[in-house]
Parts: sequence; structure tokens; C-alpha cells
Amino acid sequence: MAYQFETVKLDKGMYSEAGSSFTKVLEKCDPSEQYKGTPLEHLDAFQRQLKRFDIKVKGMDSDVVSKFFATWESAVLFPEYVARAVRQGMEEGNILPDLTAAETRITGMDYRSIASNPGDDAKSLKMVAEGARIPETTISAQENLVKLHKRGRMLVASYEAIQFQRLDLFSVTLRQIGAYIGRMHTADAIDVILNGDGNSNAAPVFTIGSNPISGSAGTLSYGALVDFWSQFDPYTMNTLLVGDAMAGLLKLPEMQDAAAGLNFQGTGKMVTPMGANLLRSSAVPSGTIIGLDKNYALEMIRGSDVLVEYDKLIDRQLERAAITSISGFAKIFQDASKVLKIN
Repeated sequence: MAYQFETVKLDKGMYSEAGSSFTKVLEKCDPSEQYKGTPLEHLDAFQRQLKRFDIKVKGMDSDVVSKFFATWESAVLFPEYVARAVRQGMEEGNILPDLTAAETRITGMDYRSIASNPGDDAKSLKMVAEGARIPETTISAQENLVKLHKRGRMLVASYEAIQFQRLDLFSVTLRQIGAYIGRMHTADAIDVILNGDGNSNAAPVFTIGSNPISGSAGTLSYGALVDFWSQFDPYTMNTLLVGDAMAGLLKLPEMQDAAAGLNFQGTGKMVTPMGANLLRSSAVPSGTIIGLDKNYALEMIRGSDVLVEYDKLIDRQLERAAITSISGFAKIFQDASKVLKIN
């Protein structure tokens, strides 16, 4: 039985179609819907092209890099393979979905978000009498633009150096590049939580030992965490983001009961005092704990997915091939994220 994917014409222009990724362009030429009920229904359009050219990218029997360059058309697949491996690295251990309430995709490097910052009167639940004026919630555009940042790495390797390397091993290097880019995006998100997005909306800061947080400065205690948690009403502190303060959290007596210890030793997930999702990042400043309601605190703006210099990769000019991703972050509700300073 002949399949349509075996006759698709591949060329580098498929990477430059406005508003579409290489895979989306492939899907238009070779829709996955027509493979339902066939042995190929679990493959997307790109994976079907790998099958067409008999390129194995995983496992101990994976092919060498030069297999992509056996023909001109198969070489067109190489940039997408690189982008997918990098994207996989970005997704491994990615904590951004646990920090962001919404994701917006745009084209460009600047973005104007919206905001609603109700005061205490607007947050309260009031009885509305018949004929009375209904309380208002005002939503407005932010005064300043949110700036997006390009993060990436330069792939520096001669074709001669990698042409005989197994794709399974080469993918590990590409995933490491993706993981590095992902950590940079996380650092950008944390910076916006702490300092705002340029619209005077930095997170409120509380310090242990200073009203309303009890305890002694420099010492993390369960009581201080409870006081910090109580500052979030009407939001819910469902996420704790920490750096070097992780050890202090784990050593709290309240975290050393039998149930908490069993869960941590068995799954690596800590039971936090208030049931918040505990995340760790080296980008969090020393002696700092960030609490947030992830459902209301942060918006991620994605200016592009993983971009590779496809011309260079197709032509085997790997010596200076850039791999980049563009994104930025905007605060939604300022009080939905707060900072606790231990020191």
C-alpha cells in the first residue's frame, strides 16, 4: 500500500512559511487524519518522514548524524530534529507551567498586557440591594510594554566532528542546550515576580521578625510560614518557590513527622506546611522564599518556539548555528505573589 508521505516534496522553504512551523507545513502536505486505523496512526508528519528515509534517532541502534545528509530532501529534516531535541530538553524539569496562569503567543518583541488591581473595597463581597449600583472591576491596559528576551545557545561543532556520532548521543547534547535555555526563561520569570514587569508591580516583600511576620530574623520557622501564608487572602498560596532555603524547609520539625518523611523518601516530593506545590530554582535569591497563587500571578508571553538557523544546518555549516527561543513574562495580579525574606 502506497502512502502519501512517501511522495511529499521537501525543501528548506518549508521553514520560512509565515505563521507556521515546519511540522505544521508538513501536516498540510500530509495530514495525520488519513492514517487513522493504519500502523502509522501514532506518528506525526515529521516522524513519518523519518520513517520514509529510514532514519532512527533513538536507541542503541540509532543512525549516525550523516544519515540525515544522505539526500538533499532528508537533509531538510535535520533542523526540525535539532529543534525537537532542544524542545525536549526545555520541557524536562520545566517548572514554568507551575508558575504561570496563562500563556500568550505573539509575533514581535514587545507586548502590552492587561491588569486589574482591585483595592480592599473591590475585593470584599457585598450585598447588592435591588436597584443599587453593582460593584465594578476595572480592567485596563498596562502603561508600559512588556519586553521579551531572546535566550539561546550557539551550536559550535564542525560537521566532520559529529557526522559519525550516533543520533541518540547527539540528542543528549541538544537536550542539554534546551535545559539551559529553559533555566534562563525560568530566571526571567522569577525576576518579573520579584521586580515586576516594568509597570510598578513588584511583589510585596515581608521579612521574618518584622510585623506581620513573627519569629527572629535569619531563622525560618513554621510560625513565620503560617504568618506569610495568611497574607495571601483572598488569594491562595498554592506554590512555594525556593532556592537555598529548601534545606531549611526540609529541616523544620513539622516536616519530620512519619507521613512527611515517608512521602519525601518514596517520591522525592515534600509535604509542605500549607499543602503548596514546592519548586526549587537556583535563580531564587539566597535567603528568599517566593509564594504565589499560580492561578492569578503570572502570564507567559511566547514570542517564538525554538528557532534554529535552518539554512546553516541543512548546508552542514554547524560551526556557528544559533538555537534560540523568545519569551517574556507579565504580572497579572500584583498581590497574587509575595516574597518572604529570611535574612
